[in-house]
Amino acid sequence: MAFLNPRALRWKVAALTAAACCAVAAVIGVLVHDAMERRGRQAGLDRISTRLAAAEREYDRTGKAPLDVEVSEPGKLDAPLARELARKDPGALYATWYDVKAPNWYWLWAARPVAGERVLVLRTDMSMEVRGLQLLDRSIVTSVLAALAVVVPLAALATEPMNRRLRGGARVARRIADGDLDARIGVRGRARDEIAEMSAAMDEMAAALQRRLEAERRFTADVAHELRTPLMGLVTAAGLLPDDDEAAGLVRDRARTLGALVEDLLEISRLDAGAERARLDAVPLGEFVIDVLRRSGAGDRVLVQDERVVQTDPRRVERIVVNLVTNAHRHGAAPVEITVTGARIVVRDHGPGFPAILLAEGPQRFRTGAADRGSGQGLGLTVAAGQAEVLGARLDFANAPDGGAVATLDLAPGAPTA
Repeated sequence: MAFLNPRALRWKVAALTAAACCAVAAVIGVLVHDAMERRGRQAGLDRISTRLAAAEREYDRTGKAPLDVEVSEPGKLDAPLARELARKDPGALYATWYDVKAPNWYWLWAARPVAGERVLVLRTDMSMEVRGLQLLDRSIVTSVLAALAVVVPLAALATEPMNRRLRGGARVARRIADGDLDARIGVRGRARDEIAEMSAAMDEMAAALQRRLEAERRFTADVAHELRTPLMGLVTAAGLLPDDDEAAGLVRDRARTLGALVEDLLEISRLDAGAERARLDAVPLGEFVIDVLRRSGAGDRVLVQDERVVQTDPRRVERIVVNLVTNAHRHGAAPVEITVTGARIVVRDHGPGFPAILLAEGPQRFRTGAADRGSGQGLGLTVAAGQAEVLGARLDFANAPDGGAVATLDLAPGAPTA
């Protein structure tokens, strides 16, 4: 179907080729038509001149004109011929008028003054010249159409190698956009045209992007690892502080928050490196989600509509569910509702909903996207999205019509829902 797409580059090139061919044919056709028309007119004038000369000699000798020549007076001539005779150059021997209207189709008239205030009037039939000119025009049009019938398909086929290279570049660009940073277009063959230049530039861009992302990943992992050791010492020291001291409690809370942030950074670095692999196990999803929320102390109500055993990685599912519920409590509003239907988990709050930028671009690390959803680091949803990708699941974000954010984790995206 791509071959038949009228917006494809091949058909634009073919249309441009056809337009160029038509322009050249039109110029040549006009020149040939004009030359043939002038040649036909000259042939008629030659016949008129020869016959008028013979008629004048006959009139001078006998006082009579040949049968095909009329002797008339200037006032009795047809108006167009009379005007031409009145405007005749004094040095010209006769005046002519080309009649192309009915009933005298294509007649060339000539009038020559003679002695005695008389005028010799002669006409000659130009139908043969006109028909020859019309036949020439039809031949030119037919030849152009026949040439276009050959040139347009050949032009479309001639662009196929170029189209193939462009489609290959588009496929590689989509692979890079999907996360395959090792994909490259490369330069095949001996072509050194603009497409090859564009391909080389895209490969350079992909390589630079890969280097920057790798540097970012290494920086994230290095920072997390470097923070982990002093953070463990900080957590240990905070645990030695007295329990009844308010300042000590605040230190322990901030230490736990910082520890969770470091763990999130480490997990993101592993996800970015592609080193994570799911370890599947049979999980009764409804009971599992209830147990996860009970252990996390969230206290939210879980509605199980269709209990089902799902083959998945329980550790990663727990991480996703905890992050979604934590995000709902932190940035949304109670009540937070968790619904399990088959292999699908839906977490909904009743707050302001997800910001538009998150719905359009997905979760971005270190950005919440809206002031009314808090000022957190914004790593929870990023980690959840990364874990869902490792599981081969689909994590969707939406806003409910009556308000509130809705996060849906589908562990079997290809399976029908009950």
